[in-house]
Amino acid sequence: MSALTSTASTTRPGTVLADLLPASTAARARVRDVALVLGGAALTGVAAQIAVPVPGSPVPVTGQTFAALVVGMGLGARRGFLSLALYALAGIAGMPWFAEGASGTAIPSLGYVLGMLLAVAAVGALARRGGDRGVLRTAGTMAVGTVIIYAIGVPYLALATGMSAGEALAAGLVPFLVGDVLKAALAMGALPTAWKLAGRRG
Repeated sequence: MSALTSTASTTRPGTVLADLLPASTAARARVRDVALVLGGAALTGVAAQIAVPVPGSPVPVTGQTFAALVVGMGLGARRGFLSLALYALAGIAGMPWFAEGASGTAIPSLGYVLGMLLAVAAVGALARRGGDRGVLRTAGTMAVGTVIIYAIGVPYLALATGMSAGEALAAGLVPFLVGDVLKAALAMGALPTAWKLAGRRG
């Protein structure tokens, strides 16, 4: 098989960026996947420490959601879900790598973490259908993931704090919309560019 044919087969629809990493045997593929899962969890934990408090809200602006969605798109649904499951379980068990170094279950923002578990599976599945290969498609994929996170995070915030639905929206959604647009813009530039570079190297 020629190099050109090989490149075409590895970048066809159904492939995510992580699949382009070489693994010549099944054993090496498993090692690669374990490393990717661990790396995705670690990246999310580090990004969660980039936090800016929001006045009047118990939920800070962080890089956590951006990292989680990029992990989902880059690794695919299965590996992305495993990464976020590891991140969530380790944080619940006491590892201080939720937003602002928090851990455990007694945090009002835990719903956002749970939402990320579903969101990464969704964006990973969309990425396998080419949802990260163009600017507009990446924007749509980010939007789907973000909606899922808020759909779980905001109601959980209301239940955990006793807020009304309106108060939870005001504290747990509205202050983050501008940041979400900026995160989507970063992904819209980074992921399609990574695919273009991968094609050129091939």
